[in-house]
Amino acid sequence: MKLKNNHKFVLAADGSGASGKTTGAKIISRKYGLKFLSSGLLYRFASHQLLKYKPKNKVKFLKSKFKKLNYSKVERISLHSPQISAHTSSIAKIKKVRDILKKFQIKFSKKYRNCCIEGRDISTKILPNSDVKFFFKCNLNTAAKRRYKELKKKNSKIKFEEVKKALRIRNILDTKRKHSPLLKHRNSVEIDTGLLSKQAMLAKMSGYIDEVLKKYEK
Repeated sequence: MKLKNNHKFVLAADGSGASGKTTGAKIISRKYGLKFLSSGLLYRFASHQLLKYKPKNKVKFLKSKFKKLNYSKVERISLHSPQISAHTSSIAKIKKVRDILKKFQIKFSKKYRNCCIEGRDISTKILPNSDVKFFFKCNLNTAAKRRYKELKKKNSKIKFEEVKKALRIRNILDTKRKHSPLLKHRNSVEIDTGLLSKQAMLAKMSGYIDEVLKKYEK
């Protein structure tokens, strides 16, 4: 089923690190022609910039960076090093930083008629009124294998246990932080990527979206 021009469609996707949410969100975005944004990538970009320029006033610096940021620039940078991962966890706890990135994401959702934003607090904080909400999950070992395979291409010396430990710590910090913790929204459809192939994952998501779109036609 295709999206109608007379209706704005917004999809929110959440999940822990390497849970498959980015892959899932991207393939469903391609199918339905949704403009895609990864909030995790935004936080990693913020970390990358802070580590690179070391500004005295982090909040003021990030406000300036994100005011006129072109998201396509973020997508072209390698942002998944263990150093950036660790730093991202620390800045994600800062409310003023989250507010800056929240503003950017909401602006993005208003700019594009049909869009998908994935992250950790999209359904609960950024887009609580989204048309469809998905929550991606898998066990830690599966997530660590995915991230290790990804990072191994860029750093042959990286160790699996190092990647697994970083993911475990990040997940704990995300679920326990005071501001916008990782939570499953009560209306989110759960997608267990450890049990589903890409094709099965796409079929499950598509089936749910098509049912929602049918309701809009009535």
